[in-house]
Amino acid sequence: MAGDDTETGRPAELVPGLTHPRTLSIDRFLIRMRGGSVTQSAWRLSVAADQGQGTIIFVETSPEETFYRGDGVFLGWPQDRLAAAYKTLQPEPDEPPFEIHQLG
Repeated sequence: MAGDDTETGRPAELVPGLTHPRTLSIDRFLIRMRGGSVTQSAWRLSVAADQGQGTIIFVETSPEETFYRGDGVFLGWPQDRLAAAYKTLQPEPDEPPFEIHQLG
């Protein structure tokens, strides 16, 4: 395809502003927010690009409320840009999604 990265086969402009971004890891960890009394889970996506390394932390406080925090090359990015980068750089799952088959 035209405009694809020869190494990964992904589009060259995968994440606008980053050249050759690649996912290093995605980890789940526990966080506690300021003023909160409950420990929550978050996801940390670690990325390397030609510009350097960075992480995007994804927190879902409720089904209606989510937010992202960027560090490293993602520092200062607005929420919509972090969300788009996070979704684009998430690795594909190793297994197909779990399905319950209805019989009868």
